[in-house]
Amino acid sequence: MKLSFHGADRAVTGSCHLVECLNRRILVDCGLFQGSRDLVEENIAAFGFDPATIDYVLLTHAHLDHCGRIPLLAKRGFRGEVISTPASRELARLVLVDAAHLQEEDAQRRARQWRRRGEEDPPSPLYSVVEALDCFDRFGRTAEYGQALQLAEGLRATFFDAGHILGSASILIEAAEHDRTRSVLFSGDLGNAGRPLLRLPSPPARADIIVMESTYGDRRHRSLQDSIEELYGAVSSTLARGGNVIIPTFALERAQEILYALRQGVACSRLPPAMPIFLDSPMAISATEIFKRHPECLSSEAASMFREGRDPLQPANLRLVRESADSVAINRITGGAVIMAGSGMCTGGRIRHHLRHNIWRKESAIVFVGYAASGTIARQIIDGAKSVRLFGEDIAVRSAVYTINGFSAHADQPELLAWRRAIEGWEATFLVHGEEPAMQALAAHLDGQRVELPRLGDVFDL
Repeated sequence: MKLSFHGADRAVTGSCHLVECLNRRILVDCGLFQGSRDLVEENIAAFGFDPATIDYVLLTHAHLDHCGRIPLLAKRGFRGEVISTPASRELARLVLVDAAHLQEEDAQRRARQWRRRGEEDPPSPLYSVVEALDCFDRFGRTAEYGQALQLAEGLRATFFDAGHILGSASILIEAAEHDRTRSVLFSGDLGNAGRPLLRLPSPPARADIIVMESTYGDRRHRSLQDSIEELYGAVSSTLARGGNVIIPTFALERAQEILYALRQGVACSRLPPAMPIFLDSPMAISATEIFKRHPECLSSEAASMFREGRDPLQPANLRLVRESADSVAINRITGGAVIMAGSGMCTGGRIRHHLRHNIWRKESAIVFVGYAASGTIARQIIDGAKSVRLFGEDIAVRSAVYTINGFSAHADQPELLAWRRAIEGWEATFLVHGEEPAMQALAAHLDGQRVELPRLGDVFDL
């Protein structure tokens, strides 16, 4: 059995890991590198393996940094089977088609720039919308939590609830050969405990080798209730001074959790009932509809509310914005509104227009409720930048800026360690999906055991 690393190695995006055993080649995730423009080259580069030789892709969840290169994999020759949970399959279709559309738009914009400079052969998109749709011919079986799927004689995979986003999974691969079974567990991204919509992560009882995320391996999150209180305070104070509240929002999970928190805030009179809330994200709107179709992933409280007809994701005065013209119209509102839009790291999408119209205004506020990778506009603002560049213009940052970490969909250090301790029989841990300081901090708490921090392209014989 061999294990090699092809993404999210001493970094947070581009998850892609290869297991070779029993004459099968199994890829766990095939994600997009995200962040600064420098990562474009990493996405275009060769995978580090021949896509045509891959038998299976096991998808932990539908975030772009875990599924975003699957269309490229198919474009370059992959003809195997993609397996995911039912919810991840629905969300991946939504995410990949949206990503392809954005790439086509970006390629068209760059082509115009090249032509103006008199240059030929402008870069093409990583993959087109048609190619994103075509890759779903490769999606085959779906996995139910806790039920093993046979991949080949002596080889099986079992998906366990990771509690990160709807349909997310940790994946256990077991290979039996010569009267011995070896197992490798991929954590995927692990969820933050105590969140209202999803169930807690549920790891298997044992595994020999663990490949484990370390995004927040160096810190503790503040409590969710404290974070909700800070959100209510940020919204109330901003509305009181006549500004807008701009919330850069990830379409999957974070948008739904913030809608839930706003609904509860209005219900308990912490927020004004007449406050207009704009969900300006077609993808987040569609993801919210998908939520309602998958009670098997939800907490007992959330599932019960849906069954009883009390939609937990429908605050008063919620306005769903799909059309571009309606999004543009929001920018005429100078105060009193909560505006949620993607992308969460401000690397693209409608949020950039809302920042352009609000970030220079002292009465407004930008509220970050999720992770911001190095090099993104979100990270620049969080780190105290005096100005940011949007649409070719340097815009001053004069608004209030809030960073509320307790809404994170990722486990913090104590939760990562607790998840790890719940698993018996392990021989080694490979830390991935983290910036190096976070990985080193988590590794220090695994002292006395074999802990590896692989680099891109590293290969281990297990």
